[in-house]
Amino acid sequence: MNAAVIEVLEKAGSQDPNVLKPAEQTLREWEIQRGFYTTLYNIFSNHSLPVNVRWMAVVYFKNGVNKYWRKNAPNGIAEDEKEFLRRSLITTFDEPVNQVASYIAEIIGKIARLDFPREWDTLIPTLLEVIRGQNSIAQHRALLTLHNVVKTLASKRLLGDRKMFEQLTANMFNFILNSWNTYTESFLILASNGADENQIREPLEMALLLLRILRQLLINGFLREDISKSEDIMLFLKVIFERAKAGLECRKTLMLRGIQIDSLDKFIIHLTKVLSGSLEYHPYSYVELIPATLEFTVFYCFTTAGMSFTYEKFVIQCLNLIKSILTNVNYRRTTGDGYMRPKHMEVTRAIQLRKEFFTPETLKEICSKIVTHYFLLTQSDFEMWDADPEGYAVDIGESPKYNLRACTQMVFVSMFPEFGEAITPVLIDLMQTYYRPVDPNDWGAILMKDAVYLAVGLAAFDLWDDVDFDQWFSTTLKQELEMKDSHYRIIKRRVCWLIGKWTRVKLDPKLRPELYEMMIGALSSEEDLVVRLEASCTLRHALNDFQFVSEEFMPFLERIFTLLFNLLREVTECDTKMQVLHVLSFVIEQVGENIRPYVAPLSAYLPSLWQISENHNMLKCAIISTLVQYVKALRAESAIVEPMIVSMVGLSCDLSQDAHVYLLEDGLELWLAVLENATVLTTGMRDLFRNMPALLDSGLDLVTLGSALNVIQAYVLLSPQEFIGEWGIPIVKGIKSIFMDLRVSDLAPVVTLLEIILKVASERGAQLIKTLLGRIFEIVYLDEDDASRLMNASLVVMARVLICSPDVFAQVVSELTRKIGNEQTEETVLGRLIDIWLRYMFHSVLEKERMKCLAIALCSLLNSNSPPVVFAHFSRIISNIVNVLNDIMVPSFNEEECPYDSLLLANYPGDHQHITEDDEEDYKSEHQTRLEQLCYEDPVHTVCLKDFLQNQLITLRRSIRNDQFEQMISTLRPESDQQLREYIVF
Repeated sequence: MNAAVIEVLEKAGSQDPNVLKPAEQTLREWEIQRGFYTTLYNIFSNHSLPVNVRWMAVVYFKNGVNKYWRKNAPNGIAEDEKEFLRRSLITTFDEPVNQVASYIAEIIGKIARLDFPREWDTLIPTLLEVIRGQNSIAQHRALLTLHNVVKTLASKRLLGDRKMFEQLTANMFNFILNSWNTYTESFLILASNGADENQIREPLEMALLLLRILRQLLINGFLREDISKSEDIMLFLKVIFERAKAGLECRKTLMLRGIQIDSLDKFIIHLTKVLSGSLEYHPYSYVELIPATLEFTVFYCFTTAGMSFTYEKFVIQCLNLIKSILTNVNYRRTTGDGYMRPKHMEVTRAIQLRKEFFTPETLKEICSKIVTHYFLLTQSDFEMWDADPEGYAVDIGESPKYNLRACTQMVFVSMFPEFGEAITPVLIDLMQTYYRPVDPNDWGAILMKDAVYLAVGLAAFDLWDDVDFDQWFSTTLKQELEMKDSHYRIIKRRVCWLIGKWTRVKLDPKLRPELYEMMIGALSSEEDLVVRLEASCTLRHALNDFQFVSEEFMPFLERIFTLLFNLLREVTECDTKMQVLHVLSFVIEQVGENIRPYVAPLSAYLPSLWQISENHNMLKCAIISTLVQYVKALRAESAIVEPMIVSMVGLSCDLSQDAHVYLLEDGLELWLAVLENATVLTTGMRDLFRNMPALLDSGLDLVTLGSALNVIQAYVLLSPQEFIGEWGIPIVKGIKSIFMDLRVSDLAPVVTLLEIILKVASERGAQLIKTLLGRIFEIVYLDEDDASRLMNASLVVMARVLICSPDVFAQVVSELTRKIGNEQTEETVLGRLIDIWLRYMFHSVLEKERMKCLAIALCSLLNSNSPPVVFAHFSRIISNIVNVLNDIMVPSFNEEECPYDSLLLANYPGDHQHITEDDEEDYKSEHQTRLEQLCYEDPVHTVCLKDFLQNQLITLRRSIRNDQFEQMISTLRPESDQQLREYIVF
């Protein structure tokens, strides 16, 4: 088989699709055959074969391990073959090709994750034995393999695996540490003696692999131990500073000789990673290393002597160490709940050591260096500004772990909570030095001003009491935005950014019109594109503020919206368009219907923008989000763009389209906005509903499920006849499958939808949702703890079913009785439902409408056809109904007239504002109007509870013996009897 597999592997490496695809198909067929992986091993371990064939063999071997090595994997590799492969893989470590050796090491690591130590207890001893040997290439390959094994074993998180790794660490840590010391010393000696690059590289790469292993062992192998009690570990951590210093000096010497070794850069970086990992995972053991760490990092990051040795990645690592020491949550006296931390002594010591190191002089030096060195724009910044202004302007939020500018800003901000008093005077001095506008030709002054403004913006919250921003805003900043020199674009862009930062911190509301006027100038087409984009972001901050007043903004609306729209058309990158579109969306959201006169150009542009976004799903999301605000602002007038919206929603909510993964949530929001503002159901909206059954069947998360149910609710209100007649059955079927999978605590939106269906369609609605009602009744019947929040809503659904369709109510009770079994009867089940109903009716504060609904349903039970169990609760039923009457009956203005039902529409001819829950809300959609229209047929607003109760009791008295009725009345508590007779006569 070897020859055949070699031939197919050669073809699998071909660039010709006609050769490649049949070969791949053949390999897919072979990968489940017995002996295939033994053949692959024989091929890649045969050094006489071509490298490309061996490479393909090891790649397919690795893929097979991923798919078929697990014991329960379908078509898994046979146990005897796995045993042969485990034994063979660690027989020799003489692979000459680095890439193949790396793959073999990864394969062994993956197998070790599954089989070590039970099926492969010889793995680690074999590797350590080879490392102790004299064959240099075998040592390197064994170390490479051990690194992969340790890394994969360290990633396991089960308790048994953690204990196993801790034991492994205890057995090998000292050996690895000693080996690392030996190779590190060897490399440093060779480098200092002028050895050539190849001589230096070999021990350096060994030292780097050993250091990587040590890092994994230290971080993950002592999680339950106090490493400060281990002399070896603490000595290792202390010697890291010396090794890093020696490494940096060696690096500088080698560079002077024209030698640059990437492994040396990685070695130095990894030394700092050992420190950061120890600080993160063993913070209390690290406390006594805080002074050494701070001295080391501050020397290399903030002194002229130290900075001559550094390079960017190393500086980032050092700055992150400083940030970690300043912000480590374990070095705070209390937890987030205000409790003292258990390691109180260590925390106190850490705080003390920080304060001792960060003297006012040190803080002044650090702060000055950050602002005057790290915050300065560089030549590469200006090159990017000119070559790609959009890319430069859009903040992509680079991580402080990898980006020097973001890292220095984070360190700067981190110093203020504890050392703000010492840093603030330094900033104030710098600010006063560069307070006035500078000469446009003084390049150094411009760069320094930009850096100082950056610092003042980052520290805005901490400088609240020290900076009179209002005066600064109205004088210097305003003047600087009016400067026309091209060099001043740097300052103008920073001024816009600075205003955006301080707007949310300290800006007199009276100055907001001036801010809008300044941003209009910064948005003009004559300005630099980066300045304009920054101005748009500042506007977003100003609009997204609790002090925003739309009336103040209206005089500027037309000009700002036009400028933003022009900017949107001018920029070309999708990320930039998203940023500007986000600001436009904010404008539309904040001004609402006042945007109507100005949106025509945007309406015309959106279709072409949608085409531009064909391969950029995040831009599609931004367009859809903007349209949500557009529809809410224009309401029914948004029908002019309905075809485009229908197309967008169709793409977003069609599960057969790949884009739905990104667009579904925003698409549902737009779908809902269109429905809620529609006056009639159009053909496009009707066609969209075809997507809903598939969505319900797809297993939506709670957020998108809630949105989907809101969309269904909007359809129910917009076209109840079509929903009940055509769409209802598949939708109820989809909801039923969800209903059974959701936790009780997550069922609230479903129950709300059921109540709306019952309000809209009454008896037909009850018949439609009958299959869902069993779950509602069961929730009430079981009365579980996690159902308490849902209980009142479930009771209201039960009440509405009882009011609109007693037959469906009886059928559901009968079905519930059969499901419960245990010799329960329908009467006993009904009795428990009523008992829970009465107990929960006033369990929490309910709207008066819901309480009255429950009371009407209870009244409907008071007839001679009800089973005896109802009358067993007669006194409690009457008591609860009377309590509701006490809440809803209000005295008449005419003292001679009786109190009246405050929820009865007949008492408010021509004025139904009292039934609207959102009277003070500015935005009122067609959907809300339709909800209000339901009141005209809702028993809560058409049935007088007092009269209904009186009629029920009179009819009941006539249908049973008088003494029976009097006996029931006598069971009432005196206060309930008295209050009842104040409302009715029977």
